Amino acid sequence: MGNGYVASAIVAVTLITVGIGFYGLRLARTTSDFLVASRAVSPTWNAAAIGGEYLSAASFLGVAGLILKHGVDVLWYPVGFAAGYLALLLFVAAPLRRSGAFTLPDFCELRLGSRRLRTLATAFVIFIGWLYLVPQLQGAGLTMATLTGSPYPLGALLVAAVVTANVALGGMRAITFVQAFQYWLKLTALAIPAIFLVLQWQADARPAVTPPEGPTFRTATTVVVEHPATLALPDGQLRQVRPGDELTFAAGQPVPDVAGVATDPADWLLPGTEADDQGLFTTYSLILATFLGTMGLPHVLARFYTNPDGAAARRTTLVVLALVGAFYLLPTVYGALGRIYTPHLLLTGETDAVVLLLPGAALGTGTTGRLLAALVAAGAFAAFLSTSSGLLTSVAGVISTDVLGRGSVRGFRLATVLAGSVPTVFALNVSGLEVSQVVGLAFAVAASSFCPLLVLGIWWRGLTARGAAVGVLVGGGAAAGAVLVTVLGPPLAGWPAALLAQPAAWTVPLAFTVMVAVSTATRRSVPTDVGATMLRLHTPEALRP
Repeated sequence: MGNGYVASAIVAVTLITVGIGFYGLRLARTTSDFLVASRAVSPTWNAAAIGGEYLSAASFLGVAGLILKHGVDVLWYPVGFAAGYLALLLFVAAPLRRSGAFTLPDFCELRLGSRRLRTLATAFVIFIGWLYLVPQLQGAGLTMATLTGSPYPLGALLVAAVVTANVALGGMRAITFVQAFQYWLKLTALAIPAIFLVLQWQADARPAVTPPEGPTFRTATTVVVEHPATLALPDGQLRQVRPGDELTFAAGQPVPDVAGVATDPADWLLPGTEADDQGLFTTYSLILATFLGTMGLPHVLARFYTNPDGAAARRTTLVVLALVGAFYLLPTVYGALGRIYTPHLLLTGETDAVVLLLPGAALGTGTTGRLLAALVAAGAFAAFLSTSSGLLTSVAGVISTDVLGRGSVRGFRLATVLAGSVPTVFALNVSGLEVSQVVGLAFAVAASSFCPLLVLGIWWRGLTARGAAVGVLVGGGAAAGAVLVTVLGPPLAGWPAALLAQPAAWTVPLAFTVMVAVSTATRRSVPTDVGATMLRLHTPEALRP
């Protein structure tokens, strides 16, 4: 791309990340430091760190790409991602911290006294963590390839190596400082270019995002197709294009209709224009997955173990709501302006790259455009590094304690290397998946497994170990199966595609129903100490003797 600032920005973010990690290493000595930062993180620091790890590749790149491609219908993604913390605040945050657990499997055994349930929870933590890690590494590869022209694997390997080293050396104590810094970097990296982009849009006499003829090419453009697609040409004919095909368009020419892309202005601007049962089901399922999935994400929950007490956990959640909500105002700007300045991405299929390419496309290749592109690249890498750090810490924690059986610093470091290797291999072999789609599926699995387990485990005395295990296995297993079919299976259409692409609307109720039904049938096996456990979860620390 010829922008030397980009490589410098990525190197700077990487070096700062490593430097902060080594600073945190001086404070990390015990297993508690590595797993929960010795439960000494203040609400403000913790909220910034949660914002840093939660705002992932899906938030930084994927949401804007989805808005560019599908329009206002997908605004439910950022709404659900942010509102999920409200459910977390109301139902989970304080009791989970008061439980005294270090990991989700710890909570399962503490609440229900079952080693089998603990093993099952371990498997789901690892699956969700790896599923969420793949798009972070994929986004890093996309960023490096798009902005520097380097091979796709380079970005994925760079992030995997830096994150693995940071987590292995410093654990939760080190990455807390890293993630807090990276939240503010991500916010800055989107906010400052957004200001320049809006000013440029005004200077261009405010061209319409959705002109009557749909998005058009502002200049003569040659498009190189990256993914197979079906185009509807102006004469009504359909044309199949394949990766590597070149298409040339004159200035002012409309972007051809692309199958699966909202090129029609009404489809893009108005919600629910499909007005069919499948579209309505998909929307509600997405809302349910994002709203309830947050409370089941292992790397998010692990952060609440680091608060000093339950009250601090609640304050942390309130601050996170504000930080995350402020961030999600920005991707909408990029997705909308992308239809004016980067409409060719609708044809190439690389809509996830709109945030990266928009500054240069709108502001040109002068110094301002290149500097803003470098700033966006730095923010993108911060997103990959911070989220990957949190995910790797949570996965390594359960591998070290429940798989390797080594509750030591050395065991944690070995587990970190193992936990980082598997998603790296997958990321190197899958480069064409939509980042937000994969992350959304991870939310669906979390909402169908750990959300019912936590809500019923915290608020219902009648939950049994067998009921929890069968519910997690049936609900979470169904969601995981849907994920595998969607990602690895053949293309589907109609109701099968809708049910599997967004499974939360049926897998979450299924998990809750099975847990309640099986627990009711096995109510004699309710733990004898359930009264004391529930008292521990719901009694504020100030009232304890």
